[in-house]
Amino acid sequence: MTKTFALDVTARDGRARTGVLRTPRGEIRTPAFMPVGTAATVKAMKPEDVRATGADIILGNTYHLMLRPGAERVARLGGLHRFMNWSRPILTDSGGFQVMSLAQLRTIDEDGARFRSHIDGTAHVLTPERSMEIQRLLGSDIVMAFDECTPYPAAHETAAASMRLSMRWAARSRKAFDDLGGREAGSALFGIVQGGVYPDLRAESAAALKDIGFEGYAVGGLAVGEGQELMFEVLDHTVPHLPEDRPRYLMGVGKPDDIVGAVQRGIDMFDCVLPTRSGRNAQAFTRRGTVNFKNARHLDDPRPLDEDCRCNLCRNYSRAYMAHLVRAGEILGAMLLTEHNLTYYQDLMAGLREAIATGRLDDFVAAFHARRAEGDIPPP
Repeated sequence: MTKTFALDVTARDGRARTGVLRTPRGEIRTPAFMPVGTAATVKAMKPEDVRATGADIILGNTYHLMLRPGAERVARLGGLHRFMNWSRPILTDSGGFQVMSLAQLRTIDEDGARFRSHIDGTAHVLTPERSMEIQRLLGSDIVMAFDECTPYPAAHETAAASMRLSMRWAARSRKAFDDLGGREAGSALFGIVQGGVYPDLRAESAAALKDIGFEGYAVGGLAVGEGQELMFEVLDHTVPHLPEDRPRYLMGVGKPDDIVGAVQRGIDMFDCVLPTRSGRNAQAFTRRGTVNFKNARHLDDPRPLDEDCRCNLCRNYSRAYMAHLVRAGEILGAMLLTEHNLTYYQDLMAGLREAIATGRLDDFVAAFHARRAEGDIPPP
Protein backbone atom coordinates (compact mmCIF):
# COMPACT_ATOMS: atom_id res chain seq x y z
CA MET A 1 0.00 0.00 0.00
CA THR A 2 1.48 3.29 -1.08
CA LYS A 3 1.73 5.94 1.60
CA THR A 4 1.45 8.92 -0.71
CA PHE A 5 -1.14 11.64 -0.29
CA ALA A 6 -1.42 14.13 -3.12
CA LEU A 7 -3.94 16.18 -5.10
CA ASP A 8 -3.73 16.00 -8.89
CA VAL A 9 -5.78 18.81 -10.47
CA THR A 10 -6.71 17.65 -13.97
CA ALA A 11 -8.90 20.52 -15.22
CA ARG A 12 -10.07 24.02 -14.31
CA ASP A 13 -13.03 26.14 -15.31
CA GLY A 14 -12.81 29.62 -13.84
CA ARG A 15 -11.93 29.18 -10.18
CA ALA A 16 -13.46 25.70 -10.09
CA ARG A 17 -11.26 22.65 -10.47
CA THR A 18 -11.55 18.89 -10.74
CA GLY A 19 -9.05 16.16 -10.14
CA VAL A 20 -8.09 13.22 -7.97
CA LEU A 21 -6.98 13.19 -4.35
CA ARG A 22 -4.71 10.16 -3.99
CA THR A 23 -4.61 8.44 -0.60
CA PRO A 24 -3.23 5.11 0.62
CA ARG A 25 -6.75 3.67 0.74
CA GLY A 26 -7.89 4.81 -2.67
CA GLU A 27 -8.57 7.76 -4.91
CA ILE A 28 -11.10 10.50 -4.14
CA ARG A 29 -12.59 12.22 -7.17
CA THR A 30 -12.94 15.95 -6.62
CA PRO A 31 -15.10 17.90 -6.11
CA ALA A 32 -16.24 15.29 -3.58
CA PHE A 33 -19.14 14.98 -1.17
CA MET A 34 -18.48 12.95 1.99
CA PRO A 35 -21.50 11.24 3.58
CA VAL A 36 -21.46 11.67 7.35
CA GLY A 37 -20.99 8.50 9.40
CA THR A 38 -21.03 10.17 12.81
CA ALA A 39 -20.98 7.09 15.04
CA ALA A 40 -19.23 4.66 12.68
CA THR A 41 -22.32 4.33 10.50
CA VAL A 42 -24.00 6.35 7.79
CA LYS A 43 -27.49 6.22 9.27
CA ALA A 44 -29.97 3.91 7.51
CA MET A 45 -27.27 2.71 5.07
CA LYS A 46 -24.97 -0.29 4.73
CA PRO A 47 -21.37 0.59 3.80
CA GLU A 48 -21.58 -1.22 0.47
CA ASP A 49 -24.71 0.76 -0.40
CA VAL A 50 -22.98 4.03 0.50
CA ARG A 51 -20.21 3.09 -1.90
CA ALA A 52 -22.76 2.21 -4.59
CA THR A 53 -24.12 5.76 -4.51
CA GLY A 54 -20.69 6.90 -5.72
CA ALA A 55 -19.05 7.98 -2.46
CA ASP A 56 -15.26 7.69 -2.39
CA ILE A 57 -14.84 8.78 1.24
CA ILE A 58 -16.96 9.11 4.37
CA LEU A 59 -16.66 11.16 7.55
CA GLY A 60 -16.51 9.95 11.16
CA ASN A 61 -16.73 12.00 14.33
CA THR A 62 -14.05 12.18 17.01
CA TYR A 63 -16.34 13.48 19.76
CA HIS A 64 -19.02 10.82 19.34
CA LEU A 65 -16.59 7.93 18.88
CA MET A 66 -14.46 8.92 21.88
CA LEU A 67 -17.59 8.80 24.04
CA ARG A 68 -19.05 5.64 22.51
CA PRO A 69 -17.63 3.03 21.92
CA GLY A 70 -14.28 4.67 22.78
CA ALA A 71 -11.21 5.19 20.57
CA GLU A 72 -9.10 2.65 22.44
CA ARG A 73 -11.77 -0.02 21.95
CA VAL A 74 -11.99 0.73 18.22
CA ALA A 75 -8.20 0.45 17.99
CA ARG A 76 -8.21 -2.93 19.78
CA LEU A 77 -10.80 -4.13 17.29
CA GLY A 78 -8.62 -3.24 14.31
CA GLY A 79 -9.42 0.41 13.66
CA LEU A 80 -12.43 2.25 12.35
CA HIS A 81 -12.23 0.85 8.79
CA ARG A 82 -12.45 -2.75 9.96
CA PHE A 83 -14.90 -1.90 12.75
CA MET A 84 -17.49 -0.50 10.34
CA ASN A 85 -16.50 -2.50 7.23
CA TRP A 86 -15.46 0.50 5.11
CA SER A 87 -12.18 -0.10 3.28
CA ARG A 88 -11.89 3.28 1.55
CA PRO A 89 -10.71 6.62 2.99
CA ILE A 90 -12.23 8.06 6.15
CA LEU A 91 -11.94 11.66 7.34
CA THR A 92 -12.53 12.34 11.02
CA ASP A 93 -13.33 15.78 12.34
CA SER A 94 -11.52 16.98 15.44
CA GLY A 95 -14.44 17.03 17.86
CA GLY A 96 -14.22 20.77 18.43
CA PHE A 97 -17.56 21.66 16.86
CA GLN A 98 -19.45 19.01 18.84
CA VAL A 99 -17.84 20.15 22.09
CA MET A 100 -19.20 23.60 21.40
CA SER A 101 -22.66 22.50 20.22
CA LEU A 102 -23.47 19.35 22.22
CA ALA A 103 -21.38 19.09 25.36
CA GLN A 104 -22.65 20.19 28.76
CA LEU A 105 -20.87 22.51 31.19
CA ARG A 106 -17.99 23.12 28.82
CA THR A 107 -15.07 25.43 29.54
CA ILE A 108 -12.41 26.50 27.05
CA ASP A 109 -8.91 27.59 27.97
CA GLU A 110 -5.46 27.60 26.40
CA ASP A 111 -4.98 23.89 27.10
CA GLY A 112 -8.20 22.72 25.44
CA ALA A 113 -11.83 21.99 26.28
CA ARG A 114 -13.26 20.51 29.44
CA PHE A 115 -16.80 19.25 29.18
CA ARG A 116 -19.38 16.73 30.31
CA SER A 117 -20.75 14.13 27.92
CA HIS A 118 -24.20 14.83 26.51
CA ILE A 119 -24.83 11.08 26.84
CA ASP A 120 -24.13 10.35 30.51
CA GLY A 121 -22.62 13.49 32.04
CA THR A 122 -19.13 12.04 32.52
CA ALA A 123 -16.25 14.52 32.55
CA HIS A 124 -13.76 14.67 29.67
CA VAL A 125 -10.86 16.79 28.48
CA LEU A 126 -10.16 17.28 24.79
CA THR A 127 -6.90 18.97 23.81
CA PRO A 128 -5.12 19.19 20.47
CA GLU A 129 -2.86 16.36 21.59
CA ARG A 130 -5.74 14.14 22.72
CA SER A 131 -7.71 14.84 19.54
CA MET A 132 -4.71 13.72 17.46
CA GLU A 133 -4.31 10.62 19.62
CA ILE A 134 -7.97 9.66 19.23
CA GLN A 135 -7.89 10.12 15.46
CA ARG A 136 -4.73 8.03 15.20
CA LEU A 137 -6.34 5.28 17.30
CA LEU A 138 -9.32 5.34 14.95
CA GLY A 139 -6.95 5.02 11.97
CA SER A 140 -8.24 8.08 10.10
CA ASP A 141 -6.88 8.77 6.64
CA ILE A 142 -7.58 12.51 6.90
CA VAL A 143 -7.21 14.00 10.38
CA MET A 144 -8.56 17.43 11.25
CA ALA A 145 -6.66 19.84 13.49
CA PHE A 146 -8.37 20.65 16.79
CA ASP A 147 -10.03 24.06 16.67
CA GLU A 148 -12.65 26.24 18.27
CA CYS A 149 -15.60 26.89 16.00
CA THR A 150 -16.23 30.62 16.27
CA PRO A 151 -19.91 31.31 16.94
CA TYR A 152 -22.04 33.49 14.69
CA PRO A 153 -22.57 36.34 15.11
CA ALA A 154 -19.34 37.35 16.81
CA ALA A 155 -17.71 40.76 17.15
CA HIS A 156 -14.37 41.24 15.40
CA GLU A 157 -12.50 41.13 18.72
CA THR A 158 -14.20 37.91 19.75
CA ALA A 159 -13.63 36.27 16.37
CA ALA A 160 -9.97 37.34 16.41
CA ALA A 161 -9.31 35.86 19.87
CA SER A 162 -11.07 32.62 18.91
CA MET A 163 -9.19 32.32 15.62
CA ARG A 164 -5.79 32.95 17.22
CA LEU A 165 -6.49 30.31 19.86
CA SER A 166 -7.32 27.88 17.05
CA MET A 167 -4.04 28.75 15.31
CA ARG A 168 -2.07 27.96 18.47
CA TRP A 169 -4.00 24.72 18.72
CA ALA A 170 -3.25 24.04 15.04
CA ALA A 171 0.51 24.22 15.71
CA ARG A 172 0.10 21.82 18.64
CA SER A 173 -2.01 19.51 16.45
CA ARG A 174 0.71 19.46 13.80
CA LYS A 175 3.40 18.53 16.32
CA ALA A 176 1.28 15.87 18.02
CA PHE A 177 0.22 14.35 14.68
CA ASP A 178 3.85 14.10 13.57
CA ASP A 179 5.05 12.78 16.94
CA LEU A 180 2.39 10.03 16.76
CA GLY A 181 3.65 8.88 13.35
CA GLY A 182 0.77 10.18 11.26
CA ARG A 183 2.93 11.03 8.27
CA GLU A 184 4.67 7.65 8.31
CA ALA A 185 1.30 5.89 8.42
CA GLY A 186 0.20 7.73 5.27
CA SER A 187 -2.42 9.87 6.98
CA ALA A 188 -2.89 13.56 6.22
CA LEU A 189 -3.52 16.46 8.58
CA PHE A 190 -5.76 19.35 7.52
CA GLY A 191 -5.65 22.79 9.11
CA ILE A 192 -8.88 24.75 9.56
CA VAL A 193 -9.20 28.42 8.60
CA GLN A 194 -11.26 30.40 11.10
CA GLY A 195 -11.99 34.11 11.53
CA GLY A 196 -15.75 34.46 11.34
CA VAL A 197 -17.03 36.68 8.53
CA TYR A 198 -14.04 39.07 8.64
CA PRO A 199 -11.74 39.04 5.57
CA ASP A 200 -8.68 40.28 7.48
CA LEU A 201 -9.03 37.52 10.07
CA ARG A 202 -9.53 34.85 7.41
CA ALA A 203 -6.37 36.04 5.65
CA GLU A 204 -4.44 36.04 8.92
CA SER A 205 -5.65 32.53 9.73
CA ALA A 206 -4.75 31.16 6.28
CA ALA A 207 -1.26 32.67 6.54
CA ALA A 208 -0.72 31.14 9.98
CA LEU A 209 -1.77 27.71 8.75
CA LYS A 210 0.47 27.92 5.69
CA ASP A 211 3.40 28.79 7.94
CA ILE A 212 2.73 25.65 9.98
CA GLY A 213 2.19 23.52 6.87
CA PHE A 214 -0.65 21.06 6.28
CA GLU A 215 -1.56 18.43 3.71
CA GLY A 216 -4.93 20.12 3.17
CA TYR A 217 -6.84 23.21 4.25
CA ALA A 218 -10.41 23.45 5.47
CA VAL A 219 -12.67 26.46 5.80
CA GLY A 220 -14.52 26.21 9.11
CA GLY A 221 -17.00 28.36 10.97
CA LEU A 222 -19.49 28.68 8.09
CA ALA A 223 -23.02 27.31 7.61
CA VAL A 224 -23.70 28.40 11.19
CA GLY A 225 -26.44 30.92 10.43
CA GLU A 226 -24.71 33.56 8.32
CA GLY A 227 -26.70 32.79 5.17
CA GLN A 228 -25.59 31.83 1.68
CA GLU A 229 -24.68 35.31 0.41
CA LEU A 230 -22.34 36.01 3.30
CA MET A 231 -20.90 32.50 3.15
CA PHE A 232 -20.01 33.01 -0.52
CA GLU A 233 -18.44 36.41 0.31
CA VAL A 234 -16.24 34.75 2.94
CA LEU A 235 -15.19 32.09 0.42
CA ASP A 236 -14.40 34.77 -2.17
CA HIS A 237 -12.03 36.38 0.35
CA THR A 238 -10.60 33.15 1.79
CA VAL A 239 -9.97 30.66 -1.03
CA PRO A 240 -7.39 32.85 -2.85
CA HIS A 241 -5.21 32.64 0.28
CA LEU A 242 -5.10 28.83 0.21
CA PRO A 243 -2.35 26.83 -1.58
CA GLU A 244 -3.16 25.76 -5.13
CA ASP A 245 -1.59 22.33 -4.73
CA ARG A 246 -3.57 21.25 -1.64
CA PRO A 247 -7.19 20.15 -1.26
CA ARG A 248 -9.72 22.68 0.05
CA TYR A 249 -12.54 21.46 2.27
CA LEU A 250 -15.64 23.46 3.21
CA MET A 251 -16.85 21.95 6.46
CA GLY A 252 -20.52 21.20 7.12
CA VAL A 253 -21.89 22.36 3.75
CA GLY A 254 -24.50 21.79 2.65
CA LYS A 255 -27.54 22.34 0.50
CA PRO A 256 -27.15 21.52 -3.20
CA ASP A 257 -27.05 25.17 -4.28
CA ASP A 258 -24.50 25.90 -1.52
CA ILE A 259 -22.26 23.17 -2.93
CA VAL A 260 -22.59 24.37 -6.52
CA GLY A 261 -21.68 27.93 -5.54
CA ALA A 262 -18.74 26.79 -3.43
CA VAL A 263 -17.39 24.62 -6.26
CA GLN A 264 -17.50 27.68 -8.49
CA ARG A 265 -15.29 29.36 -5.87
CA GLY A 266 -12.64 26.63 -5.85
CA ILE A 267 -13.73 24.23 -3.06
CA ASP A 268 -12.85 20.54 -3.51
CA MET A 269 -14.50 18.70 -0.60
CA PHE A 270 -17.79 18.87 1.32
CA ASP A 271 -19.67 17.08 4.08
CA CYS A 272 -23.12 17.57 5.55
CA VAL A 273 -25.73 15.60 7.51
CA LEU A 274 -28.50 17.12 5.38
CA PRO A 275 -29.07 14.29 2.85
CA THR A 276 -29.16 11.59 5.52
CA ARG A 277 -31.07 13.58 8.13
CA SER A 278 -33.60 14.68 5.52
CA GLY A 279 -34.00 11.09 4.39
CA ARG A 280 -35.06 10.13 7.91
CA ASN A 281 -37.52 13.03 7.97
CA ALA A 282 -39.46 12.39 4.75
CA GLN A 283 -37.64 14.98 2.62
CA ALA A 284 -36.10 14.12 -0.74
CA PHE A 285 -33.68 16.13 -2.88
CA THR A 286 -34.38 16.02 -6.61
CA ARG A 287 -33.33 17.83 -9.75
CA ARG A 288 -36.52 19.88 -9.38
CA GLY A 289 -35.87 20.80 -5.76
CA THR A 290 -37.05 19.24 -2.51
CA VAL A 291 -40.05 16.96 -2.10
CA ASN A 292 -41.85 16.41 1.22
CA PHE A 293 -43.46 12.99 1.51
CA LYS A 294 -45.59 14.07 4.44
CA ASN A 295 -47.66 15.97 1.86
CA ALA A 296 -50.93 14.21 0.99
CA ARG A 297 -50.49 14.99 -2.73
CA HIS A 298 -48.28 11.88 -3.09
CA LEU A 299 -50.70 9.31 -1.65
CA ASP A 300 -52.24 8.30 -5.02
CA ASP A 301 -49.25 9.09 -7.27
CA PRO A 302 -47.98 5.99 -9.15
CA ARG A 303 -45.01 7.82 -10.69
CA PRO A 304 -41.38 7.61 -9.50
CA LEU A 305 -39.93 10.34 -7.32
CA ASP A 306 -37.39 11.37 -9.99
CA GLU A 307 -37.49 9.69 -13.38
CA ASP A 308 -33.88 10.70 -14.06
CA CYS A 309 -32.53 9.09 -10.88
CA ARG A 310 -30.75 5.72 -10.80
CA CYS A 311 -31.46 4.88 -7.14
CA ASN A 312 -33.46 1.91 -5.89
CA LEU A 313 -36.40 4.08 -4.83
CA CYS A 314 -36.78 5.82 -8.17
CA ARG A 315 -36.30 2.65 -10.23
CA ASN A 316 -38.60 0.32 -8.28
CA TYR A 317 -41.12 2.18 -6.13
CA SER A 318 -43.82 4.80 -6.55
CA ARG A 319 -44.38 8.09 -4.78
CA ALA A 320 -47.56 6.55 -3.35
CA TYR A 321 -45.61 3.70 -1.76
CA MET A 322 -43.04 6.10 -0.35
CA ALA A 323 -45.79 8.26 1.14
CA HIS A 324 -47.33 5.13 2.68
CA LEU A 325 -44.02 4.13 4.28
CA VAL A 326 -43.63 7.60 5.77
CA ARG A 327 -47.14 7.67 7.19
CA ALA A 328 -46.79 4.15 8.56
CA GLY A 329 -43.45 4.99 10.20
CA GLU A 330 -41.75 2.09 8.43
CA ILE A 331 -37.94 1.88 8.62
CA LEU A 332 -37.78 1.10 4.90
CA GLY A 333 -38.96 4.63 4.17
CA ALA A 334 -35.91 6.15 5.85
CA MET A 335 -33.63 3.66 4.12
CA LEU A 336 -34.96 4.32 0.63
CA LEU A 337 -35.03 8.11 1.01
CA THR A 338 -31.52 8.21 2.46
CA GLU A 339 -30.19 6.12 -0.41
CA HIS A 340 -31.97 8.40 -2.87
CA ASN A 341 -30.62 11.59 -1.30
CA LEU A 342 -27.04 10.32 -1.20
CA THR A 343 -27.36 9.16 -4.82
CA TYR A 344 -28.62 12.60 -5.82
CA TYR A 345 -25.70 14.29 -4.06
CA GLN A 346 -23.15 11.98 -5.67
CA ASP A 347 -24.71 12.46 -9.11
CA LEU A 348 -24.55 16.23 -8.58
CA MET A 349 -20.84 15.95 -7.79
CA ALA A 350 -20.26 13.75 -10.86
CA GLY A 351 -22.06 16.33 -13.01
CA LEU A 352 -19.92 19.12 -11.61
CA ARG A 353 -16.73 17.14 -12.26
CA GLU A 354 -17.71 16.44 -15.85
CA ALA A 355 -18.75 20.05 -16.47
CA ILE A 356 -15.43 21.38 -15.17
CA ALA A 357 -13.46 18.80 -17.17
CA THR A 358 -15.24 19.81 -20.40
CA GLY A 359 -15.24 23.56 -19.76
CA ARG A 360 -19.06 23.75 -19.46
CA LEU A 361 -19.47 24.71 -15.81
CA ASP A 362 -21.42 27.91 -16.49
CA ASP A 363 -23.91 25.99 -18.65
CA PHE A 364 -24.22 23.26 -16.02
CA VAL A 365 -24.89 25.77 -13.24
CA ALA A 366 -27.46 27.64 -15.33
CA ALA A 367 -29.29 24.38 -16.13
CA PHE A 368 -29.10 23.32 -12.47
CA HIS A 369 -30.83 26.49 -11.27
CA ALA A 370 -33.35 26.51 -14.13
CA ARG A 371 -34.45 22.93 -13.42
CA ARG A 372 -34.86 23.63 -9.70
CA ALA A 373 -36.87 26.76 -10.47
CA GLU A 374 -39.43 24.60 -12.32
CA GLY A 375 -40.47 23.00 -9.04
CA ASP A 376 -41.78 19.50 -8.50
CA ILE A 377 -43.92 17.76 -11.10
CA PRO A 378 -47.62 18.65 -10.74
CA PRO A 379 -49.99 16.18 -9.03
CA PRO A 380 -51.43 13.50 -11.30
